Amino acid sequence: MTGAAVHNLKEPLAPARPRRPRRGRGVWLAAAGAVVLVAGGGGVAVMVLGDHGSAGEKRPDPAPPSSTSGGTGGRTAVRTAPPTPSSPRGPVVNGRRQPPRVAVPVSGRGRYAVVPGTAPAPAGSRGAVVRYAVEVERGLPFRGEEFAAQVHRVLNDRRSWGQGGRMRFVRVAGGPVRFRVALTSPAMTDRLCLPLRTGGQLSCGQNGRAVINARRWGQGAASYGRDLATYREYVINHEVGHLLGHGHQNCPGPGRRAPVMVQQTKSLYGCRPNPWPFPKG
Repeated sequence: MTGAAVHNLKEPLAPARPRRPRRGRGVWLAAAGAVVLVAGGGGVAVMVLGDHGSAGEKRPDPAPPSSTSGGTGGRTAVRTAPPTPSSPRGPVVNGRRQPPRVAVPVSGRGRYAVVPGTAPAPAGSRGAVVRYAVEVERGLPFRGEEFAAQVHRVLNDRRSWGQGGRMRFVRVAGGPVRFRVALTSPAMTDRLCLPLRTGGQLSCGQNGRAVINARRWGQGAASYGRDLATYREYVINHEVGHLLGHGHQNCPGPGRRAPVMVQQTKSLYGCRPNPWPFPKG
């Protein structure tokens, strides 16, 4: 992981035709509406957000970037496409009420909206503060606030990367951030994840952004069966794991719990599904 850099914000630019990542370049956001453009980068960069923004199996890799699982009053309003209702709910699977599955368009509008507001780390949590932002591509059938709440809950779970006081996560909508978690259409995922090949199906974590493929968020993965709720926990932890410096791992043996950095979207490779870095808490 290279040293962090802060980038000044310029005029808005839409993320069209992202180029192959180049070393020494960071990720830029525009101040007027926080429209995002990926310019590539070798390591994890610290990025600056505007206020309410607009918007195949490999062997284990030693380090990221890697392919993966599997924005009122003078400011641009944050909107997504017509939102999915909070109900109806899905079935109960593995003792958990599931979210409804959602049909996702291949393409959105190609621009992100930064979810407004902030969320603090849980009271009593310990460790270094990690600031992050959440984005949703315009034109997707998801509520940005609901997605952001799920991301925050997962990252601050005692079984996630902050376990044992390692770190604590604070969601912000402006200022410097360590990384962003972005719900993204399949088509835009494929562009932003280059040179990785996501094929409209996978997600990735690179260039300071955990790109969550909305198709997987809405439909889950065959490896997790009908348990969409648990799969969503997995894909967040896996992609953020890359941004924290973790590469892919292999299944340690048949019937054993899969490490979270196994590419579980593709297959469990004989292991049991596991969405957490520290499943015992």
